[in-house]
Amino acid sequence: MTTQTRAPSATASLAQRFPPGFRWGAATAAYQIEGGVDADGRGASIWDTFSHTPGRTLGGDTGDVAVDHFHRWREDVELMAGLGLGAYRFSIAWPRVQPTGRGPANEKGLDYYSRLVDTLLEKGIQPIPTLYHWDLPQALEDAGGWPVRDTAYRFAEYAGLVAERLGDRIPLWLTLNEPWCSAYLGYAAGVHAPGRTEPASALAAVHHLNLAHGLGARALRSVAGDDVGVGAALNFHVPRPVDPSSPGDLEAVRKVDALANRAFLGPMLEGRYPDDLLDDVAGVSDFGFVHDRDLEQIAVPLTALGVNYYASCLVRQHVGTGPKETADGHGDGASPWVGADDVEFPATAPPHTAMGWNIDPAGLTELLTGLATRYPGLPLLITENGAAFADRVDADGRVRDADRTAYVRRHLGAVADAIDAGADVRGYLVWSLLDNFEWAYGYERRFGIVHVDYDTQARTVKDSGRWYAGLLAYHEAVSRARTERD
Repeated sequence: MTTQTRAPSATASLAQRFPPGFRWGAATAAYQIEGGVDADGRGASIWDTFSHTPGRTLGGDTGDVAVDHFHRWREDVELMAGLGLGAYRFSIAWPRVQPTGRGPANEKGLDYYSRLVDTLLEKGIQPIPTLYHWDLPQALEDAGGWPVRDTAYRFAEYAGLVAERLGDRIPLWLTLNEPWCSAYLGYAAGVHAPGRTEPASALAAVHHLNLAHGLGARALRSVAGDDVGVGAALNFHVPRPVDPSSPGDLEAVRKVDALANRAFLGPMLEGRYPDDLLDDVAGVSDFGFVHDRDLEQIAVPLTALGVNYYASCLVRQHVGTGPKETADGHGDGASPWVGADDVEFPATAPPHTAMGWNIDPAGLTELLTGLATRYPGLPLLITENGAAFADRVDADGRVRDADRTAYVRRHLGAVADAIDAGADVRGYLVWSLLDNFEWAYGYERRFGIVHVDYDTQARTVKDSGRWYAGLLAYHEAVSRARTERD
């Protein structure tokens, strides 16, 4: 009885820490959930090719079916409404709209997303589409992919086509999801599609992804109006020195911050690449792919900055000739850390999630307050935060994922701490709505607040989802009472 009375009180106290109008929701990505890879004229993406290449994904899993959201989207929207979500971040599959990445739109593909958007709005759920969540049309990769400048122009064309169809109903667009992963994991480490290990190409991909963001944002506003909301979702690294008194370890922190964070923040928000980043990678690339006015094109005023956060990391300068520790949480491929060969990533202390990532809510507070200090006046939106754990459905049909509930609760406390410190955080989107295809890890890692039986496609709301729904209901009640009182 004590536990039953204490838990709602703690949840209500947490809900009260968030301001009225705070946006609650969940996030997904097209290739991870949709399936329907051959439906209605969809073309092949680099993840179709990568996942069908032997040895690239755990168990040889692919996203061919995923969780069949392409056919079950109405059921999934009902799930969102039942949870009380106020926002849903999803991605639009570029090859579903432009099968080869160029030319006229595939109207059947746009029809699918138009129906989804209309149904979300009918349920009072704000659609937040991401235009690029890693599924580059294979035909564009065959022409060189993100290391080639033309890909950025093709992205802008695609953005305009989508905006022509959906722009009247979308208040906030996200151009890119985690370009760090697209560039470094896809073209340097080789652990993500397209699986290349070419450090110089990875740096070219960084710039052309940044350029795509700028050109795509301009295309959105040219079609949907200058006032349409635009942002990007960046996955931030929070590196900490093993020895804060060591100049070498502090230098390792600087290098990781430059490659992971400032390589995108600098162009997008300041119209420049950091000088120290250019110095770090000078032995790999002279950044000759940056053309006149590129940086001006990239630095589009943002409505909000999307923040993806899961864990922090430890770094130090590697000394000697022995093997480096590489527990950076990004798989066992080549190094994604171009120009930072002397940086190593020692293992972090437990607890860890099923991904091997540490659990560090304080890192999220540190990240948000740091961004607020550096970019005052820029609204922030938590576009991904969540955890994978080894879930199971018990005999009574429940999924008792207490670890995930604790993870989300603690990280929401960290967000509230950042708001108390002055950070302008407007919303939180938990990753993920559904268990899904977890990229190179296949179906072995589960992030969802809703369990999916991959054999039957049955959906079961986990205890974490029930807790999250309760939190949202408390917040709505508190906000209503405040409004009535005022």
